[in-house]
Amino acid sequence: MDYRKKFVVEPGKKVRLRKIDPAYTGKHVSHEQARPKIQEHLERLSKLQYLLYADGNQSLLVVLQALDAGGKDGVVRHVFNAMNPQGTAVFGFKQPSKVELAHDFLWRVHPRTPGKGEVVIFNRSHYEDVLVVRVHKIVPKSVWSERYELINGFEKTLHESGTRIVKLYLHISPEEQLARFHERLLDPGRHWKISDTDYTERELWPDYVEAFEDAMEQTSTKYAPWYVIPSNHKWFRDLAISQIIADTLEEMGLKLPPTQVDIAAIRRQYHAAAVEQARRDHRGAKRTRQAKATTRN
Repeated sequence: MDYRKKFVVEPGKKVRLRKIDPAYTGKHVSHEQARPKIQEHLERLSKLQYLLYADGNQSLLVVLQALDAGGKDGVVRHVFNAMNPQGTAVFGFKQPSKVELAHDFLWRVHPRTPGKGEVVIFNRSHYEDVLVVRVHKIVPKSVWSERYELINGFEKTLHESGTRIVKLYLHISPEEQLARFHERLLDPGRHWKISDTDYTERELWPDYVEAFEDAMEQTSTKYAPWYVIPSNHKWFRDLAISQIIADTLEEMGLKLPPTQVDIAAIRRQYHAAAVEQARRDHRGAKRTRQAKATTRN
């Protein structure tokens, strides 16, 4: 199945999250059954990221958004660990600092976008400025509603400079969120993830859903599409996302750059160096044998 077609938010289309099953797994019935396919996509990701880095003409930006406990950290850990850290970066956008608040809302985002050959993952993103600020009424509607157009312009600029953009909303149910909150309580190693605001934010679930739906309707474009990923089952989330990212990279037509040296000349230099190394190894082995013989005598 082509998950890009299945889960994409068509530009201008109204999203109704309540009509999308967060527990969907398609034809796959278990993690065990899906594991070979996940591994296949992860191997593709590794090879394609290598090509992206070598090609050096394009880049990829992945935006992860979700409600609390939606699985953003899990995606970074289980999907993007297939990529070489040398060409991959993850940035999280939390509450803005005083310096950041003194500038326009995109000021802190632009420096974090990927350079040529790079993959960057936003764990939360510039979309916080049409989500959190809306739900908590930090700025009036006259302000946040104008930001959709600014976001579209920002993402179009990135696209035109060679950056492909994939935006992923990790869709979980309220019941699944509560179950994950419970898992955190039971595991002392995850207590650091618990926040005083977990349950107050949960009470705002309908407001967040409405904000996400409007944001996706207003900003899902051909050059920067949104995908709604059913994420109650973490393994299916990883399956769908790994396929979507791998297919996107594959579509970019990535190629190894042309060779900049005379391979025949380099091959001759290699053979000469190999012969010389063999001679050195032979002389070294001979000296070692002689030293051992002297010691025995």
